[in-house]
Amino acid sequence: MEHFDLISHNPSETHRLGTNIGRLAIPGDIFLLVGKLGAGKTCLTQGIARGLVIEEYIPSPSFVLIREFYGRLPLYHIDLYRLDLPQEIADLGLDDYLYGMGICVIEWAEKGSNLMPPEHMLIKIDYLGDTERSFQLEAYGRRYIEMLDRLKIEKD
Repeated sequence: MEHFDLISHNPSETHRLGTNIGRLAIPGDIFLLVGKLGAGKTCLTQGIARGLVIEEYIPSPSFVLIREFYGRLPLYHIDLYRLDLPQEIADLGLDDYLYGMGICVIEWAEKGSNLMPPEHMLIKIDYLGDTERSFQLEAYGRRYIEMLDRLKIEKD
């Protein structure tokens, strides 16, 4: 596992990070998002969608478990917020998405962490202030380590 920490000072910077992730994304990529309510998970996902050339607005998925959007690659936006039992998550049939030809972005991923593939990028988001957020990107697997290296270069 390798990690990269950075600070976003506003939603535009969070979108920019997401856009860079989306531009680098390839079929089968999995991004697990962890953070408190309102931390910026959906804001980051909107940036990822922009990087995938998805023109549709990406709303917060808290009332819908899985939404699909289409651009350069399909984006499967999954939200586990309303699920409390591991069996509820297992019953979603996520394998079709996780091992499909699109990109999975999973909010509240900690609720289903034991069901996720071992190779993924974990993105932890914490509040620092009204608009400032701390991002901790953890890469699990060679594919994600390479992506992390590219993100570090683009940040500089």
